[in-house]
Amino acid sequence: MAVLVSALAFFMTLAGGFAAMRVRDRRHLVLGFAGGLMLGVVAFDLIPESLELAGTHVLGVPLPMITFAAGFLLLHVVEQAVAIHRAHEDEYAPHVHAHGEPGGHRTGHGHGHPGGSQAGLLAALALVLHSLVDGISIGLGFQSGTDVGVVVTLAVVTHGFADGFNTFTAASLDRTDRRPALALLFAAALAPVAGAALTTLVSVPDAVLGPYLGMFAGVLLYLAAAEILPEAHSRHPRVLTLCATGLGLLAVLVAVGLAH
Repeated sequence: MAVLVSALAFFMTLAGGFAAMRVRDRRHLVLGFAGGLMLGVVAFDLIPESLELAGTHVLGVPLPMITFAAGFLLLHVVEQAVAIHRAHEDEYAPHVHAHGEPGGHRTGHGHGHPGGSQAGLLAALALVLHSLVDGISIGLGFQSGTDVGVVVTLAVVTHGFADGFNTFTAASLDRTDRRPALALLFAAALAPVAGAALTTLVSVPDAVLGPYLGMFAGVLLYLAAAEILPEAHSRHPRVLTLCATGLGLLAVLVAVGLAH
């Protein structure tokens, strides 16, 4: 039963990814919306759920919040270690060349590095692992009872669209080749089914799920704040992009509310 209903999450995740693919001509709005979705997933879904599962405190701090900070720092350290972080601050407004053209022609520059997409691939892989945990949650829910399983499935399906949207957007960040993004999108779509099937063989303790969700929240927050949103605002009108970000936040809030 759990594996069967997890197929709903499969199709919803693919729908989210294909939606992100179709609107790439409005990339700044896609990125702004994706950033809002990521912030919403972190604030309204991952952190609350991780704290509900938490039973361990370190120096008075819930363990998921420590792994949250660790996840944020992990992605930051990875970026700095391989020199893939991109600075967008100088792109928020055009500037004049010192040797400028007649009339002071104004242009903006990007300073991305060839490997600038690796952070996005890492975050997309984290989303795939998160989708696997979603499938495990469905299986464990049905182990607790049909009613619980249905509620958990509803929660997974309602944010499956956001997972697919975010996976494709993150994996395609700074890339012209869509194949890695498509591969990770299909992996994210299959992950809930695999997770649900896995629960027929093993059980995952809450003591492990809570810290993992906290770390994943930190990774998503870093990607949204340091990569997605700066890129979204770098060369396009900020008002529309900001509205797209707010819409993403609101969408997750409504989805979480409906799921509960």
